[in-house]
Amino acid sequence: MGTNREVFDRMAPTWYGVRHWPLLRHELDLMARRWKSGRLVNLGCGHGADFLPFRSGFELVGLDHSQGMLRQSRRYMVKHGFDASLVCGDLCQLPLADRSFDHAIAIASYHHIESAEARQQAFHELHRVLRPGGEAFISVWNHDQPRFRDAPPDQWVPWRNGDRTLLRFYHLFTMEELASALHQSGFTIQQIGPGASRGDVSREDARNICALARNPER
Repeated sequence: MGTNREVFDRMAPTWYGVRHWPLLRHELDLMARRWKSGRLVNLGCGHGADFLPFRSGFELVGLDHSQGMLRQSRRYMVKHGFDASLVCGDLCQLPLADRSFDHAIAIASYHHIESAEARQQAFHELHRVLRPGGEAFISVWNHDQPRFRDAPPDQWVPWRNGDRTLLRFYHLFTMEELASALHQSGFTIQQIGPGASRGDVSREDARNICALARNPER
């Protein structure tokens, strides 16, 4: 089956072609307007598409555990004319300094972590690298979406890669679970709820839970 890291290394070239634009473009555009500028880290940056709304006015850093995805991210940055510093690292042990970022985004990243203890550690690490007053925008898959509502929260989800099927680990969150994990790591919740529908942003889409979390001033 392979680890998630090995799977994402294998699927990176295919992912680049299929997932070429931000899946949560509406929400990320709102964050870019809200934050305006500053030092931003993209945790689980993949092939780099979620950087697009932040190309102007931000100092960008991307982290991913897959070297294959980071290679695609470099390719993506050349194509779209922006630059970011890229780091290979683990969400549970970020190779980043304390309080070194004004903002963070983590799109479809934390649901790939395979244990509750490791997920909680990853949220603690996110809190550690954000300055007081800094904010993080996070998305995870929703256990309450129709496809998975009656299924166990831990799933192996297939990805067709040429003539092979690759399986990726997903932990499906409830809204209460995500809010609790963020509170336990020291965050306050500014907003939490379903993502917007890609075809009509006035409608909700239950596939994703999106949260805006703040590291309180002290």
